[in-house]
Amino acid sequence: MTTGLWGRTEQQDFRSRVRGTLLGAAIGDALGAPVAGLSLDGIRETHGLEGLTEPAPAYGRRGAVTASTQLTLFTVDGLIRAHVRRDTGAWHPPTDIHRAYLRWAATQHDWGPDERRKDNGWLAHEEWLYARRGPDRACLTGFGDEILGTLDKPKNPTARDAAATVRSSPFGLLVGWEPALVLQLAVECAAQSHGHPTAYLSAGAFAVIVHGLTRGESLDASVQRAVGLLDARPGRQPVTDALQRAVSAVTAGPPSPKTVESLSPGDGRDAEDALAVAVYCALVAEDIRHGLRLAVNHGGDSTATGALCGALLGALHGETALPAPWLADLEGRATILEISDDFALEMTQGPTLHGPAVSSAGWLARYPRG
Repeated sequence: MTTGLWGRTEQQDFRSRVRGTLLGAAIGDALGAPVAGLSLDGIRETHGLEGLTEPAPAYGRRGAVTASTQLTLFTVDGLIRAHVRRDTGAWHPPTDIHRAYLRWAATQHDWGPDERRKDNGWLAHEEWLYARRGPDRACLTGFGDEILGTLDKPKNPTARDAAATVRSSPFGLLVGWEPALVLQLAVECAAQSHGHPTAYLSAGAFAVIVHGLTRGESLDASVQRAVGLLDARPGRQPVTDALQRAVSAVTAGPPSPKTVESLSPGDGRDAEDALAVAVYCALVAEDIRHGLRLAVNHGGDSTATGALCGALLGALHGETALPAPWLADLEGRATILEISDDFALEMTQGPTLHGPAVSSAGWLARYPRG
């Protein structure tokens, strides 16, 4: 894409949806964190009959995010770097994303930023990210060495939880890409830690849905496109069945925790079930508060479903629809806003920041090519 394709109104709408997606995901993640691991009865026993209705403390503070948000931010960082490195003739986004995830992995065992690492860029110098917030085991082992997992040789071939899906919303923000390419990139990058087909195909489907919303399409149309694109993929059936269950449940009666729990027939931890819950909650949401409350009050993976639903609603409605009091409490809000705007800048103004004829030293310091 070139700058000429972006008018001022289009740029403003895109930036609002990027911010909405990333902030919405973080808000949903933070809302679900205090009830992670609790059954619905346990949630009601702790927070009252209506369940959790407002952000509550987790990890010692209100609005704390988990490893899901950390990894999502590093996904964005990797995507920006991929576009910056394209000037050099090197163009393999899965490698840039993998390097970004290795930088995240360093935050899980280092005390703080390592000044000796010249390729860190600005994100890996954010000290608040050096906190261990319930990282998924498959993410720790997947990025525990420098070997790049691929679809032919995926990491953790039995891992089917939602951790790879949750970090995949940024792929959907590549609005200049065709949906099939968004699906492929998300799937390849999910396989770097989650090698089970339902896990990486859920990640791909989620990215395609976010992509449709960011382009201004309806949620229902975006879901159906994802189902269609999965059609030729081996192992797709659990994912497409889960998405169709979510759509069908919309007309089954008033939204309720019982309906939400019916969408995840197992323990609620599998990626396709978390995706189904998030899609259903986004489809029936009266507003973002309502959708997120519904998305976290169940016995499944509340942080994953909250983050997934928040990303969908944020992409659909933009940043101004997010609840201000929840934003005010959100950990890392300034960092999320900064990288959101950097991503929007790269996608809409990239040729003015770096290229054969121009090179912004400040931008290349933030996103090194090395």
